[in-house]
Amino acid sequence: MSLLTLGCARNEVDSEELAGRLGEGGWELVDEGADADVVVVNTCGFVEQAKKDSVDTLLAASDTGAKVVAVGCMAERYGKELADSLPEAAAVLGFDQYNDLAERLNDVLHGKPVESHVPVDRRTLLPITPVKRQDAKDSVQVPGHGWGPTKTPRKRLDDAPVAPLKIASGCDRRCSFCAIPSFRGAFVSRHPDEIVSEAMWLAENGVKELFLVSENSTSYGKDLPREQGALEQLLPRLASIPAIERVRVSYLQPAETKPSLVAAIAKTDKVANYFDMSFQHSSENVLRRMRRFGDTDSFLKLVWQIREHAPEAGIRSNFIVGFPGETEEDLAELERFLTEARLDAVGIFGYSDEDGTEAENLDGKLDTDTIAERVQRIGNLVEELTSQRAEDRVGTEVVVLIEHEEDEESDCVGRAEHQAPEVDGECIVLEGEDLKRGDFVRCRVVDSEGVDLVVEVIEVLAT
Repeated sequence: MSLLTLGCARNEVDSEELAGRLGEGGWELVDEGADADVVVVNTCGFVEQAKKDSVDTLLAASDTGAKVVAVGCMAERYGKELADSLPEAAAVLGFDQYNDLAERLNDVLHGKPVESHVPVDRRTLLPITPVKRQDAKDSVQVPGHGWGPTKTPRKRLDDAPVAPLKIASGCDRRCSFCAIPSFRGAFVSRHPDEIVSEAMWLAENGVKELFLVSENSTSYGKDLPREQGALEQLLPRLASIPAIERVRVSYLQPAETKPSLVAAIAKTDKVANYFDMSFQHSSENVLRRMRRFGDTDSFLKLVWQIREHAPEAGIRSNFIVGFPGETEEDLAELERFLTEARLDAVGIFGYSDEDGTEAENLDGKLDTDTIAERVQRIGNLVEELTSQRAEDRVGTEVVVLIEHEEDEESDCVGRAEHQAPEVDGECIVLEGEDLKRGDFVRCRVVDSEGVDLVVEVIEVLAT
């Protein structure tokens, strides 16, 4: 059996849970590209391109002659509809079938019919009141919850020195453009002891950096007792684990980011000065139509608050342009925010309708040419601004986690505190032939290439 993972870091965690479950069920995992009787594809269903990539991967896996099984977000979101339109898939399974996945693969292998998943709105499966969800969550299959080193072991699928660690699942927000809550469900936190236990296991298996993931990390703990429940309380516990040298938080909602959380991230030893803020836009008009809160000035105030605590902090975000009803004035407001905020990394996405969302039925839709023009316009501005931000770091010192050793074909490459895995650029380390994967190295920035930094080694830090 082979396992292919598409999408975000949350999906990577889910795949390692599935690998653990399948191993316990007697399945042997082989490397991607090796001969396999069954290929499990952990799909992504977030945006149109991700769905296309998932379908293409399923079709390519089928071309190998293996039995193909679709799991993950796209399978959960579309279920039988996906199965009917994609007969190449031997089975389309939802989250509720993860406990029995090994048995379902046995059925697939032996040609037994497997009933396709029938989607439901997963927000309806847990109580509306957050504090009642902890008692009810054991009756609902929530990927990444209720398992760990003392239950179903997580099986690492690579030996990277960084690993995602899920702290919560689901989302209670009702952003008009987003379908994720309908198939990921209501927000529910993992118990901090369970998170710490898994983090310790990861540290024992070679991990140096923990990348905390969820759909909304700023909501962590709202469904837990007060003495257990804040992210500010969890961070020091994780940072104190032997062998863990860096803890990174992802996906913060600006409207929920309290000053105490900003201070905890900025001031807690070994927690990266990194703020992954979900701004999405800065025009108050557009944000209200998105069913979100804030405006340019309040967002700038948050950015300045972060930099008062940590001037070199990395701040990144994603933005949607071309949202229904977006005017030239709204776009100019976004440009004002981006110009003054000077973020380190920015993703720009053109609006497209998502099945079952409120925005799908909003008036004021813009044509595709206008959206494409605005994506190009804002994208060009972002490229210039983020390159300038990287240039500003020339002459400063950064601590780099080495991820790729130097060889005849590639440079020694790592990431500084302000650079998350895969999305925020990297550090190219000069004369790094003696460095090993997993080393932490104090470096001086000598040049920049776009958002990437060129650095020279000052010293290898003891870990």
